[in-house]
Amino acid sequence: MKTVSVIARYLLGLIFTVFGLNGFLSFMHQPPPANPLALQFFISITSSHFAAFFFAVQLIAGLLLLSGFFVPLALTLLAAELYNILAFHLSFAPATIAPALVASVLWVLVFLEFRASFSGVLAPKTAAQE
Repeated sequence: MKTVSVIARYLLGLIFTVFGLNGFLSFMHQPPPANPLALQFFISITSSHFAAFFFAVQLIAGLLLLSGFFVPLALTLLAAELYNILAFHLSFAPATIAPALVASVLWVLVFLEFRASFSGVLAPKTAAQE
């Protein structure tokens, strides 16, 4: 399982590093979405520069995963990113959800290796409540 987790960590790190960089450097052209609401969404987040925050988090988390340092922090950051990506695809473009599902499966594989780091967060009661 450790080997699978390491491979998943590198793949996930590579995916988010490349797409985070693409948000700033635009080296991969993507056609505009077919759904007019999705197009409005993209126009609003890009023209307000709100998307820069998403791309920065993707880039930082991807680099952390590739380096192997602060992997639980990277997983926490990417959980929010993946939630937003999945919510976008479920709401606006369900036909193109496959890459988001692949990234989510990779995230789960990495998370399973580092789940001990999240034991306090996933506990029903904190130490102060006991």
